[in-house]
Amino acid sequence: MAAVQESKKRSRKQYTNHAAKKQRGGGARELEFTEEEEEERNSDEEEKEEDDDDAEAALKKEVKQIRSSTAKKQRRFLAMESGANNVVFVRTLNIDPNKLVHHILQDLHTTKKKKSRVILRMLPVSGTCKAFIEEMEKYLGPFLESWFKAPNQGTFQIVFKARNSSHAKRDEVIKVLAGLVGNMNPKNKVDLTNPEYTIIVEIIKNVCCVSVVRDYVLFRKFNLQEVVKNDREPEDLPSRVENCEEGKEESAKETESKSPCSEECSAGTPKQESTPTDDPIKLE
Repeated sequence: MAAVQESKKRSRKQYTNHAAKKQRGGGARELEFTEEEEEERNSDEEEKEEDDDDAEAALKKEVKQIRSSTAKKQRRFLAMESGANNVVFVRTLNIDPNKLVHHILQDLHTTKKKKSRVILRMLPVSGTCKAFIEEMEKYLGPFLESWFKAPNQGTFQIVFKARNSSHAKRDEVIKVLAGLVGNMNPKNKVDLTNPEYTIIVEIIKNVCCVSVVRDYVLFRKFNLQEVVKNDREPEDLPSRVENCEEGKEESAKETESKSPCSEECSAGTPKQESTPTDDPIKLE
């Protein structure tokens, strides 16, 4: 009996030792597995941080590039304040304002289609200087050479307008400009009816805006609202005037025959002057 009990104890010890060994081995494997997971997680987190850092750096670099490009580049058309009511400046980039405005007016003149409700006049500005006689004379001398210096020649007129300024007077400016153009070539003549060139001088505060344009009379002084109107036929005007005069004479005779005391009545009652109520407002 004693031998049987000892063998049972031994078998129990072997079983318990074997189970303990199994448990110890399994725990080591689990520890090894968790360490590998932690290493993988750490490596993934490091990669994500590196990716985030790379993305932030790329975004910052892209923002810097956009800011630098917008600072260097300028818009093709940019509205600017002029300092005067109902006047807007539009700055152009790599575009000749004379050609652009002439093309727009030519299109309106040929199509006779009204394409603007608000804009009244559109004037190009080819050069600017300070609105003082001395500064204008210095600047306009070289400026006008490409149109009027020999061998170039042509008929011209001068259009002057000042807004919010009293630095230069109209007569002085016209006299100086006419002298400059005449000295460049004596063949340059003044023509106020249908000139080849029109020198436009617009002074706003202390800035003088100058341009030399063609077809100023044809395009109705560069008035966008008048260019689209049909041209009047000069042959029909006298006949219309004669018909109006004949109608007035006939109506006057009829009133005299119907009311013989019209002269006395009109002499006793004062005439009332008509006040226009539908006059258009001109915005320039």
